[in-house]
Amino acid sequence: MIAFFSSYWPHFLAALSVVTGAIAIAHAAMTKEDVRSATGWVGVILLSPLLGAFVYLVAGINRIRHNALATRRSARHALWQEFYGPAVPRDAVAECFSRQFVPMKQLGDTVTRFPLTAGNTIEILGDGDTAYAAIEKAIAEARHSVILETYIFDHDRVGLRIADLLVSAHRRGVAVRVLVDSVGARYSVPSIVRHLRRQGVRTETFNGKVITGLRLPYANLRTHRKIIVVDNKIAFVGGMNIREAFSRELQGDAYARDTHFRVAGPVVADLFSVAAEDWHFASGEKLTAVVHPPAAVASTQPTFARVVSSGPDGSLETNHKMLTGAFSVAQRSIRIMSPYFLPDRELISAMVTAARRGVEIDILVPSENNLTLVDRAMTAQFDQVMKYGCRIWRVRGAFDHSKLMTIDGEWSYVGSSNLDPRSLRLNFEVDLEILDTGFAQVIEGRIANAIRNAHAVTLHELRNRPFPLRLLEKILWLGSPYL
Repeated sequence: MIAFFSSYWPHFLAALSVVTGAIAIAHAAMTKEDVRSATGWVGVILLSPLLGAFVYLVAGINRIRHNALATRRSARHALWQEFYGPAVPRDAVAECFSRQFVPMKQLGDTVTRFPLTAGNTIEILGDGDTAYAAIEKAIAEARHSVILETYIFDHDRVGLRIADLLVSAHRRGVAVRVLVDSVGARYSVPSIVRHLRRQGVRTETFNGKVITGLRLPYANLRTHRKIIVVDNKIAFVGGMNIREAFSRELQGDAYARDTHFRVAGPVVADLFSVAAEDWHFASGEKLTAVVHPPAAVASTQPTFARVVSSGPDGSLETNHKMLTGAFSVAQRSIRIMSPYFLPDRELISAMVTAARRGVEIDILVPSENNLTLVDRAMTAQFDQVMKYGCRIWRVRGAFDHSKLMTIDGEWSYVGSSNLDPRSLRLNFEVDLEILDTGFAQVIEGRIANAIRNAHAVTLHELRNRPFPLRLLEKILWLGSPYL
């Protein structure tokens, strides 16, 4: 047998290459909706026998199928409706806000899993110290349950403070569940995951058992979500990871900026549903939410909000669709603040079409980025929007990780999604769509303050830099889908 195999191993290898290549090509052709993506993968598979199929297995298959949970919408929203009434109708959007946002309500109902609801309160936590203090207070006062999902949870002074509170909650009988992305869990050594497990806290890594768990096709996928739900009453969501780099108290004036949010109301149940599904995927355990009657919300104006979950599962490119729709309905202004700005052609087309219609578009990115390669790649793309009238601002000072967007001073979009290929296609993200004029004005105020300390990028400046630098940026831009 060995002699037979040693004589004919090239034939076996050729046959294996043909079979695996054919399967991979068939899968790419049948599942990829973008012809450029499908063609590119077919080329990789054909030009690199066996290796190309393996690379496609690891990086090309980006669909995780979540199992449906009992915590989903029917029973949960029946409880919320008892206190708040049904989901926001189209007429209410038209009565309270500009009619242009009625199509956005319809779009959200069609492409997202959760309804637009009233009766929500949203508090802006403007920096790391404020956010961590609010999170720590909520965990310290937890009575029933805490579920925490995050991309990065560092084993540093901030991380240990929050970890110790989670341990204390667990010891007094609170049901604590912690889910950290397998990549983000390795940003600090030793990992906080091991520390929490040693103290008895149920802790899992998202997509951590890539080989032993037979999840190799999902090796390139990450949860970038930041969700904390306490007692199913309040939740924290936004773009802030758990690490001391965002604490002015510990880092001084060099601390990284970010914006986080504390929410109450119907969106809390939806945020719990998102985190519980990810927990079920990672651990196999199904969680059931117990919805407590919320406190009455006193407000002089409506706050309509919707949870937008997106990722390489049934919610593929949901954030992309919502952003495209928002750019299309804008009439006066679009304000965007993002640490990474690498939109695809569809988003660029929607943006520049809005600019040609006379919409004022301001895009803010950090002057000093924490990811140099990404910064170079996105600089190569600036001219694609600037030559049609969009303005790009480089914000001076410490790195700002905030993801903020407003349309016409009424509609806002905040959360964990960056404007880059990874967030828009590969990562699991969670954002909030918010219709609230007061909230939008506060977000626009933060953006306006940043512009006062920003440098306006010009086409002349971009085009008069050394050719080798511009060429390098274009080469890096070619690899931007994988950065």
